[in-house]
Order: sequence, then structure tokens, then C-alpha cells
Amino acid sequence: MNEITKLNPTCIWKNFYALTQVPRPSGHVEKVQQFLLDFGKQAGVEAFLDPAGNIVYRKPASAGMEQRKGVILQAHMDMVPQRDTESTHNFETDPIRPWIDGGWVKAKGTTLGADNGIGVAAIMAVMEDKTLKHGPIEALITRDEETGMFGANELPEGELQGDILLNLDSEHWGKFVIGSAGGIDITATMDYQEADTDMDDVAVLVTLKGLRSGHSGLEINEGRANANKQMVRIVREAIEELDARLVSWYGGNVRNVIPYKAEVVLTLPKENVKAMEELVSDWLDDLNAQFKGIENGIKLNVERVETPAKQVPVEIQDNLVNAIYACHDGVVRMIPSYPDVVETSSNLAIVDIEGGHASIKILARSSREDMKDYVVKMLESCFNMVGMKVETSGSYGGWDPNPESPILHLLLKEYKSLFGREGIIQVDHAGLECSVILEKYPHLDVVSFGPTMKSPHTTSERALIETVAPFWELLKKTLENIPTK
Repeated sequence: MNEITKLNPTCIWKNFYALTQVPRPSGHVEKVQQFLLDFGKQAGVEAFLDPAGNIVYRKPASAGMEQRKGVILQAHMDMVPQRDTESTHNFETDPIRPWIDGGWVKAKGTTLGADNGIGVAAIMAVMEDKTLKHGPIEALITRDEETGMFGANELPEGELQGDILLNLDSEHWGKFVIGSAGGIDITATMDYQEADTDMDDVAVLVTLKGLRSGHSGLEINEGRANANKQMVRIVREAIEELDARLVSWYGGNVRNVIPYKAEVVLTLPKENVKAMEELVSDWLDDLNAQFKGIENGIKLNVERVETPAKQVPVEIQDNLVNAIYACHDGVVRMIPSYPDVVETSSNLAIVDIEGGHASIKILARSSREDMKDYVVKMLESCFNMVGMKVETSGSYGGWDPNPESPILHLLLKEYKSLFGREGIIQVDHAGLECSVILEKYPHLDVVSFGPTMKSPHTTSERALIETVAPFWELLKKTLENIPTK
């Protein structure tokens, strides 16, 4: 597995490998915080944990470059913890197992954590390299970006001293991001009194899995199947045609991930079990036909399980199923002036119904605040109509593009000088911490860039090896040519 430490540039890959050996799922970053503090001390730079749980490094300027503008290198320490259904990996205790597959670095059975481990590894490489030429450098490695940008949202004002922020959390080499969408978490809940199950009925577990999943900001427009939205079609038909009753539902586990799996327990009369098996078989054929060319590994099966004593009462069941069916999922609108870029979307990420409590969690994104508010009210209306309580949290604004950014034009100049081609300016639908940091430090000149990664937030996540070395060369060259104050 440590063969990746021999890849070029070794200064980044050895640090990235070291990161893969430290558990760092969102919400459980204590081990990586200590790892990064220890690294900073070993590298001989100022290193501290701020009140928000972020790691901050400070490295003084090279001799003769003290008057250059200060640069803040920024990345996040946490990773999305997704694993294959067959995997027993424990993200809180087990190391990631990276491996080389042709021109890519992947992980065995889990997310790789290149999002944003490669950015963190590059920061580590800058901090420990005594030969680089640069002005004053800070690093901000934030906590729990993937679950609510908590480190950025709680960043103390006055802590950062730099003039330029280079965010290293983009996934397309050669593209320079100068804007991104805002987002908001939407949670609908309902408590209910469970009903007694007819013990003459039998129970079945319906499992839908094997979907491609994906990052709800980067891949929401690719038509990938959402496990919750497809499962509700099956459940509703079973209720209408086979007298099925809902016992429990669990689908999805992270807000910013398109759910790849959903499990539902239903009860139904014994004489309808065969028809249920046929219904599931028919739906598998339908889903394969509907998502041909997009989803290639759909698995849908039904099996008998022990009949539970309690289930969801009929009226609540129907309301919940109707709400899930009606809930918008996917793209709401593209940017009118940039029709290839998603403006507004929602991801029906998590459905959890069991034991007298129902919870539905959604992440909505938009580069326009008025459209973000529209989506919130649309979904609020959907769930309020069936008696659910709707709350919002974790709201962050969009990052307004600045095409006249001086650091953008320096990056484009150095990129063309190094590689002989023009860089691409881009606005992302995925949320970046830049918008949150700019709210507290509006004077910063900000650009995001990085090497190529595919399918972050999924077990297919991979980093393109050949793009990491030029990324490193551009970062070094840019730091060397930062202008004076």
C-alpha cells in the first residue's frame, strides 16, 4: 500500500499516505488534529489548534521576501466516510488502504480521502520544505468541512493575517474556481405512535443498492439514481397493490452524497409474498432500463425477515410515502447565463423511519440566495402538508466570482508559462469554504485549484497521478512570484 510514497512528487505523496493512516471521518477529527499539530512542530513552523478546532500553521518569509503579500493555504482535514456494502472498515479506527490502479490512486473498499487530503498534503509539503522561495505563509486546515463547514463557520475573526487565500479543494486540474454555490441543510421530522402489526402478516426486507452515488455538488446533474427516490416508487406500489405496510426505512447516510443504498421493511399478507417478489423483479428490470448507461450495478432484492410487533400506522405511512415521492431531488435550475453550470439543486440524502420517529434530511444548493430560499420554501411546503416539522441549519452563502482577481491572473500567467496552454476559469456548484471565510475576511483575494479527482464522496473516489506533479509545480511557482504589498 505504501507504494504511493514513491510517486512524483514524493513530498506530497508521502504526506498523503501518512494522512491515510490516520482516521479522520467528519465528526471524529481528534486524531488527525493531533497528527497535524505534531507534524507542524517537526517541520519547525508555528502550529496551533484554534478555538474552532482548525489547525493553523505560520511559516516566515524566505530571506529577502518579507515584503511580499501574505498567502493563506487552505484545505480541510476531514473526509467523507463511505464504504462498500461488503466492507467491515471502521473509519474511526482503521487506516485507509490506498493502492495504484494504472494512472490513478484509489482505496480498497472505501472513499480515498483525496478530498481534501491531497490539499492538506500539499500544505504539509510547503511547511517542511526549506528550499522554497516565498513570502509570509499561513495555512488554515479546517475541521468538519464535509458535514457543515463547522471549522470555517466558527473561524475566529482576526486570526488570519494574509492577503491572498489559495483554496486547495478543487478537483479539476487546469481549472481555476472563482465562485461557488451556497447551501443549506433542511430537516423534516415527525413523531408518531406505532401501530400493532397483524401477526398473521409476514415481513420482508427490500434492499436497493449498488448505485453509483456521487458528490451532490459535482455530480447532481448527471442523472444518477437516488436510492430513496427509486425506493419510494417500489414502496408505494407495494402499498397500493399488495396491501403492504411500512415498518422502517433507512436510506443514505451523508447529506452531500447522492444515496447509493436504501433498505425498507414491509409487512404484507402471506399470500402476497410471491407477488412482492415478482414486483421487485419487475422493478429491477425497469430501473436497469431507465438508467441504462448511467447505472451499471443496480441490485434490488427482497427477503423474508422476522415479523416485528409494531409498524407505522396507515395514515402516517401514506403521508410519509407521499412526501418522499413529492420531494424534489436533483437540478432545479441551470445558471441562465452559463447553461452548462448548475445554479440550484436539492439532494434527498437521508430517510430514517423507525420506532415512532421519522427524519428526512436534504442538502439544497444555489449560487443565488433568492433561489436557495425558494428551494427551502418549496420543500418546507411539501413536508408541512403532511404534518412534518421542518428546520434549517448550516446555511452558507455563495462565493461571488471576481474575474478581475489579481491572484487569478497570476495563476493563469504561471500556468501558461509552465505548461503552454490557457487555464480555464470556472464557477462550481459544489460549496467551498471560500464563501464562509470571505464573510469574515472580505479583503482576501481568493482562488481555488487542485489536481484532478473523480467521484469524491464515493467508494470510486480516485486521484489522477499525472496531475499532482504539475499542481505542485504551479503552487511553488506562484508562491515564488507573489507580488509585494
